[in-house]
Amino acid sequence: MKTIHRTLVLGCSLVALAGCGADEIVSPGTSGDIIINNPAPSPTPTPTPTGTPTVTPAGGCPTINSTGGLTDAGTLSGPTGTYRVCTLPATFNVDDTLPFVNGLVYQITNRVNVGTDQGFSSTGTDVTLTIEPGVILYGQGESFLVVNRGNTIQANGTASRPIVWTSRDNVIGVASDNSQAQWGGVVLLGRAPVSDCSTQVFNTAANPNANAQCEQQLEGTVVATPFGGTNPADSSGSMRFNQIRFSGFELQQANELQSLTTGGIGSGTVIENLLSFNSSDDGVEFFGGSVNVRNLAVIGASDDSLDVDSGAQANLQTVVVVQRSNTGDSLIEFDSPDDLAAGTPGNALPQSRLQVNNFTFVQRSSASSQAVRARGGPALSLSNGVIDVDSADDSCIRIDEAITLNAIIGFDSIVCDGSTRPVRGSSGVSDAQVQAVVNAGTNNNLLAMLTLSNTLVNGTFENGIAVFDATARSSFFTSPQPAFIGAVQSDLAANFGNWTCNSSIMNFGSSTGACTSLPVY
Repeated sequence: MKTIHRTLVLGCSLVALAGCGADEIVSPGTSGDIIINNPAPSPTPTPTPTGTPTVTPAGGCPTINSTGGLTDAGTLSGPTGTYRVCTLPATFNVDDTLPFVNGLVYQITNRVNVGTDQGFSSTGTDVTLTIEPGVILYGQGESFLVVNRGNTIQANGTASRPIVWTSRDNVIGVASDNSQAQWGGVVLLGRAPVSDCSTQVFNTAANPNANAQCEQQLEGTVVATPFGGTNPADSSGSMRFNQIRFSGFELQQANELQSLTTGGIGSGTVIENLLSFNSSDDGVEFFGGSVNVRNLAVIGASDDSLDVDSGAQANLQTVVVVQRSNTGDSLIEFDSPDDLAAGTPGNALPQSRLQVNNFTFVQRSSASSQAVRARGGPALSLSNGVIDVDSADDSCIRIDEAITLNAIIGFDSIVCDGSTRPVRGSSGVSDAQVQAVVNAGTNNNLLAMLTLSNTLVNGTFENGIAVFDATARSSFFTSPQPAFIGAVQSDLAANFGNWTCNSSIMNFGSSTGACTSLPVY
């Protein structure tokens, strides 16, 4: 990311460029639904149903507790049938539940709030929104849902009935495997520490209390929306078994959302089994806070697949990333501006820290020149990973600036099919210095001949690599350490089964069906 702001920016339907600022949420581009022609790799995904529609509309909208309730917006028809449309209130102001009802979808219109901001020093939870397994929510244009600081969401699907967040075009059957930017996305905000203080007064080791109320602002909305606090263990709720499709509509010129954006959420927040599909900006982005994610799939993001910054303390276990062929930048962008750049200094506290264990990354974008990029002084750990780069000229790992090189935690049991330039140093760092850090780790081979099948499944080469025990680096990592590198040893369905959806970009073999269709139960 190139332009640096002190605020978290919400935005919409743009094609992502080569990066966004370390503490902004967006990338510049063009408005409207983005169409990018990609080849369809085999195997063929489950097709959109073409037979007789099976869904009939529910008789009406359920009763909820929040002021204004649900509004019956009539019906909406598509390939899977006809649905009753129930529009969400602008704000859930008391504890509420969205039940699963056959033949019913929930509509997100403009900004939908879960609670109101409870403040930097607040404790406890004001409002909790519960969403039942199998629920489908959709938006259009500049619509998004934000869980404000001091409130929580309990959006817990199941392995066979995920919660689907998607677009109106998906419901009516006109979204394709190349569609994106059709609605905003989901935002979780919390009270954990952030580094990029909106007042431009930063905490450092020399002056750790320079800003006793360091918080950031969510930009792009009429109402001021702060996030951040002092509680690393804060909870913004739980999201298990969720799909977020076709997100990223433009709210401001050159500003757009990710599928999932977090700002200052704490380690008490549970995020597991999450699919981001065709996000027009980053797949997911974590601004500050203490973020733990298990079983994450980012498919078809048009900028960075994983973006981490603003003092985030992030641990990711079992991650797959697959790009489209003509859109997408780095698979990981991990950065904050250093002391030589305008904005947050590289020594601002907390220092960003990202640890990824058991991952498989597939780079396909011709617009991308590296799979992993770190810059601005964050601390990076990669362990037990497989990186499949797009071409001989693409780098597996790029490190910018000495401040970043010196902060690396370690690279261990990483294999990549690099060729011409498997590692890259920039901004005062040489390729040889990056390679020395790789060589200092264990069981790394960035000039490998990979044997992956079905895009993500280990072959004999990957399963023959000695495993690094990453459990000492984070208590979040699965104990005992999985006995293989990569995300998928042999069975794609074991971690990425029916809670995902299928596409020409990545076929998971999910019985839930195609990403261009809706699941029918």
